[in-house]
Amino acid sequence: MKLDFSTIEDSESFISIPEGTYLCRIAEVRESLTRDGSPRWSLRLEVAEGDYAGRTAAWDSLVFSERGLPRVKHVLALLGFDVTGTVELLPGDLVDLRARAQCMIEEYEDRLTGKRQRRLRVPYSGYESANGNGNGRHR
Repeated sequence: MKLDFSTIEDSESFISIPEGTYLCRIAEVRESLTRDGSPRWSLRLEVAEGDYAGRTAAWDSLVFSERGLPRVKHVLALLGFDVTGTVELLPGDLVDLRARAQCMIEEYEDRLTGKRQRRLRVPYSGYESANGNGNGRHR
């Protein structure tokens, strides 16, 4: 067998479900820092029901920077937190909470390996409450 790989691009896919909107639970939260030193919580969203239940839907991040706080507020409100004042929370407080997440394919080149990568991401306003009416769970 003779194969010509000169036109085949190196790529990796981290996609385990089709694009779409899924009821997801936050299965894991990992803490890290952005390049500018802002705290970041990376959320592993797991499909909560249906044919793809138990599969990772996407990874998303909440960035606690001046620029990122409006999205953090929006997501926390949809998860049921009262964001009208001060909120105190730990990463573990988000585990098992649910929301509907719009998962869209994103392609990019990994700066370290040079390989094309495909993954599902949640757009800036890609969350809805789990019960579909715009109101999250109330704590």
